[in-house]
Amino acid sequence: MTAGAETTSAQPAVESARARQPRSSSTSPSRSVGSAASTAKQASPTFIHISEQPFTLQNWYKHISWLNVTLIIVIPVIGCTFAVFTPLQSKTAILTFVYYALTGLGITAGYHRLWSHRAYSARLPLRILFAAFAGGAVQGSIRWWSAGHRVHHRFTDTEKDPYSVRKGLLYSHIGWMVFLHNPKKSGRVDITDLNADPVVRWQHKNYVLVLLSMGFLFPMFIAGLGWGDWKGGLIWAGIVRLTVVHHATFCINSLAHWLGDQPFDDRRSPRDNFLTALVTFGEGYHNFHHEFPSDYRNAIRWYQYDPTKWLIWFLNKIGLAYDLKTFSQNAIQQGIVQQRQKKLDRWRARLNWGVPLEQLPVMEFEEYQEQAKTRALVLIAGVVHDVTNFIGQHPGGKALIQSGIGKDATAVFNGGVYDHSNAAHNLLATMRVGVIRGGMEVEVWKMAQRENKESTIKSDSNNANIVRAGSQATRIQAPIQGAGAA
Repeated sequence: MTAGAETTSAQPAVESARARQPRSSSTSPSRSVGSAASTAKQASPTFIHISEQPFTLQNWYKHISWLNVTLIIVIPVIGCTFAVFTPLQSKTAILTFVYYALTGLGITAGYHRLWSHRAYSARLPLRILFAAFAGGAVQGSIRWWSAGHRVHHRFTDTEKDPYSVRKGLLYSHIGWMVFLHNPKKSGRVDITDLNADPVVRWQHKNYVLVLLSMGFLFPMFIAGLGWGDWKGGLIWAGIVRLTVVHHATFCINSLAHWLGDQPFDDRRSPRDNFLTALVTFGEGYHNFHHEFPSDYRNAIRWYQYDPTKWLIWFLNKIGLAYDLKTFSQNAIQQGIVQQRQKKLDRWRARLNWGVPLEQLPVMEFEEYQEQAKTRALVLIAGVVHDVTNFIGQHPGGKALIQSGIGKDATAVFNGGVYDHSNAAHNLLATMRVGVIRGGMEVEVWKMAQRENKESTIKSDSNNANIVRAGSQATRIQAPIQGAGAA
């Protein structure tokens, strides 16, 4: 199947409209200006793309995508400057807000969740509306935008990610569109489904017309014909609105990879953040989205702000949208549990659980008794503990703990005199200094490890020991008389 010509991600507004002839069913959203001359140059083995050359006073302007700079910087600056001198009428203000929502949701519900991720299907009238209103956001054609976004998901945080946050927050927000990029370093993705959609093909072919008419002329004519505010319609509902939509969308590439929590996975940069969701029509729950990209939702809790999800749900109820995709609750809960476990493992690693039993020196019982004459050593469940610095702090008094020095205090510690608390067992573990050769409980534990039976110590994701409450090595249900006990 053929597709439109390759487009350049440095040209989000009009470069995609230059493509007219079909060439390939996969695309690499390159950010360099496409032309026959530049293609011929790049074929030369000695050619070095401008992005690979250092900035100098002589070539700095060659690094810039001036078309993009005009559309996302120059026009917004001029429009916002004129806005200072252009009164904002109440009707124009309402139009500005409504058209901001329509074009913004056209991007999030249309370009993003419908065409980029196929999270649901839409009837022809809805696809036409999304193509028109999202075109008014002036962010490139459906084909260009969706191809680039698929590359972003496939190569997140790598050199092939067109707006990788690893290259800097400002770069991921706007810099990737300002500076030219070597197309040979861009990733490739399959867009045969986009090429098969007649709405996508028509909009891509006629994108300059869509950009001008829906980005500027449509709001100007609504305000002009409606209540005579031609200038206000162009400045406020056109350019100022466009500027806000631009940066709201850009925040998905930057802030959504910078601020917030990572409840599902932290191997890559996407994050969940309510503030980001607030300015991006619900796209701020980005950690969830990158883990479950084909889910039509970004927010899965009823209280989380995701107007794009609500819109898709409503469109489904009235028959314009169908086949809404969701990941299984089991898969989502698995991700949550695994990520929480990773966080627990990091927390656990910062705590002192005592020297692991397998790393402790082994001593004979007689050696233990001899050393107990010079320091306060207590034997519990085959493990030797140095309680010298704890005697004065023992809640049960000095006498009781001193009576166990040089002896096997297993039974005393485990209910013979007092059944010590979980905290007491954890504290005792930090005082380990050795194990007794032939200590029965320790030998039983070692045997269980060798036979892969259920044991009291397991490893976490950092290969560190996990000690469960109530399963410490010193805790036994039925104390056994230890070797040499008094």
